[in-house]
Amino acid sequence: MIAAALTGFATGFALILAIGAQNAFVLRQGLAKAHVFWLCLFCAGSDALLIAAGVLGFGAMVALFPSLPTIMTLGGAAFLIVYGATRFFAAWRGDYAMQIAGETKGLWATLATAAAFTWLNPHVYLDTLGLVGAVSTEFADVAQKTAFGGGAVTASFVFFFGLGYGARILAPIMQTARAWRILDALIGVVMWILAFSLLRH
Repeated sequence: MIAAALTGFATGFALILAIGAQNAFVLRQGLAKAHVFWLCLFCAGSDALLIAAGVLGFGAMVALFPSLPTIMTLGGAAFLIVYGATRFFAAWRGDYAMQIAGETKGLWATLATAAAFTWLNPHVYLDTLGLVGAVSTEFADVAQKTAFGGGAVTASFVFFFGLGYGARILAPIMQTARAWRILDALIGVVMWILAFSLLRH
């Protein structure tokens, strides 16, 4: 149970760690101290729904298409390798002209923007329905599968609330290109390690 939960937490956290449009938006709102709680709750809640769908529904799809886990694993590994390479390339270029607007939108406009970043992003479906769902098939027992899903969901809540509220502390540090280079390099390493772990199974 504990091992399954930790695996779920590590898988979910590693996948969500990449700085994409959604995470950059949460970071900006955190730095601006605007609607942080509701924004983080929305993003984490959306992830929870998608993770649950991936963990609960992936087994049924596998029964119909036995080769699906292999296809998703290879496709996911390829995506992670490419995405990791883009992070390394970004770190090499060092172009981080990140501007934070002084004025913020209202709550509903903020949540609408977050919804677009979340539900219109094809990568989120690969991560939650595909990769998380594929890894969950390693646990045949219902209790272990539930623990795995719970760990992945917990990772989303920890990450988004940590990012939203932690941005205030990181604000002075993340204003330098060197800090973003280090972060992108670390993200690239995490993506490649995860890709390697997928290919080993």
